[in-house]
Amino acid sequence: MEVSLDYQQMNGLDLAYLGDAVYELYVRQHLLALGITRPQKLQRRAKRYVSAKAHAAIMALMEDDQLLNTVELQYFKRGRNANSHTKAKNTDVVTYRISTGFEALIGYLYASHQIERLETVITWVFEQVESGRTENGTKK
Repeated sequence: MEVSLDYQQMNGLDLAYLGDAVYELYVRQHLLALGITRPQKLQRRAKRYVSAKAHAAIMALMEDDQLLNTVELQYFKRGRNANSHTKAKNTDVVTYRISTGFEALIGYLYASHQIERLETVITWVFEQVESGRTENGTKK
């Protein structure tokens, strides 16, 4: 089902809300495709992809690798700079905001029907996580 969303008019939090769901679906499909089937193991492995700390590390690597274009960076910033009234759980405010920006970027790519680009970005993210580049801020 293809729904047309006016992503240009959506605020950063709406894009992040959408992006969170889209990204979570990709992560779950990926983990199941790896053959992981036990719920506890799925949850534990998913944290490496979906935690605010993972998102912040991913965004730092995207910046280092110059992965994003100008428009994509604008949508990331729209999410990062959004005035959220919720408090960060298990992380600091800066990391939480960066995570919101990451989710907004994913939401933008999905809502603008740039599915090939979305999947390129997500594949790159999975490669970074699985190579260990996102752990403890170290690059391997």
